[in-house]
Amino acid sequence: MIQKKIEKQKEFFKTNKTKDISFRMLYLFKLKEVIQNKEEKILEALKKDLGKSDFEAYTSEVGFVLKSLDYTLKNIRNWAKTKKVRRPIFMPISKSYVKYEPHGNVLIIGPFNYPFQLIMEPLIGALAAGNTAIIKPSDKTPETVEILKEIIEEVFDKEHVDVVTGNREAVSELIHSDFDYIFFTGSVPVGKIVMEAASKNLTPVTLELGGKSPAIVHKDADIEKAAARIAWGKYYNSGQTCIAPDYIYVHEDVKDRLLEGLIKEIVDFYGVEPLKSPDYGRIINHKEFNRLSDLIDDQKLYFGGEKIEEKLKISPTILTNVTWDDDVMQEEIFGPILPVLTYNKISEVVNIIKDKPRPLSLYLFTEDKNLQKKIEDEVPFGGGCINDTISHVSSPR
Repeated sequence: MIQKKIEKQKEFFKTNKTKDISFRMLYLFKLKEVIQNKEEKILEALKKDLGKSDFEAYTSEVGFVLKSLDYTLKNIRNWAKTKKVRRPIFMPISKSYVKYEPHGNVLIIGPFNYPFQLIMEPLIGALAAGNTAIIKPSDKTPETVEILKEIIEEVFDKEHVDVVTGNREAVSELIHSDFDYIFFTGSVPVGKIVMEAASKNLTPVTLELGGKSPAIVHKDADIEKAAARIAWGKYYNSGQTCIAPDYIYVHEDVKDRLLEGLIKEIVDFYGVEPLKSPDYGRIINHKEFNRLSDLIDDQKLYFGGEKIEEKLKISPTILTNVTWDDDVMQEEIFGPILPVLTYNKISEVVNIIKDKPRPLSLYLFTEDKNLQKKIEDEVPFGGGCINDTISHVSSPR
């Protein structure tokens, strides 16, 4: 069945209909309209799957996608224009251009943590570029899968955009199929499998993976601001955000102030009993709940650590006196557990981070412009912020 879906989309792509800018814009407009009409159903699905509040679900998923659609519709004609480039000096009467072409048939595999946004965002890009697409949402978020199917079936013909559901067997068949492009969001181990499978067909891929993203708090930082923004970035979606601060490196001189500030912000955000807060989400499933629970070392527990297994909830948690030998520092946490390490010399932090796998994000809190430049120049990372966390993901460029 999957192969028939792919064949139909490849045949449709050959008609060149998707290359027409007006055609692309028409379906992006339709997609926006249907999402707006089904906003309440999307929010309800996200609440059932992940316990997201309406505010969190709208700002990080529905509203995010609608803004992206607006931005794409505003710029698509300019993006698609053939661009004139300088001709070679030895070809004085020639003209040189760059003409942008779609890849063709695209596969999009989404994760569970932002199950609406992280399917729709790459889909918008694929459609804007003139591709057909098959989307594979996470089977861990069944309510969101159903609303995604409903939206896609209302807006698109199956030869244009289609949905495949199922578990890892479906994913395996998809990634071993002859797509023209694969966009995968998920874990590093699965990303390696996707890349290996794609290489057999020489299929280009985009892998949006995870990693241990540090937040560095220097002694000259605005500690109140640092605490507020780290707590927000870390515990948003119960820590299930690939660019969330994974751990903190704080200067020894300001450690106690930062810890006090983090607790204050947690209480301000979620109250003294965060597990009862309607604004605080849950862990995706029992497997992840148990994995995260095992990472909480009671000997290093500074704050939080409360759990309600039947509701899959773990309170915002802070660990101190942590070392790189601890289990919590061996892999991306992807949950509401925040280890705090200390330093005296920033050079030590730089060297340690550089010795580890490259972080997806990095957050630096300091007023020192020279230190900002040092970190930007010397530490490799995907994206990041100065005196903030996770907000860089909202940049359209």
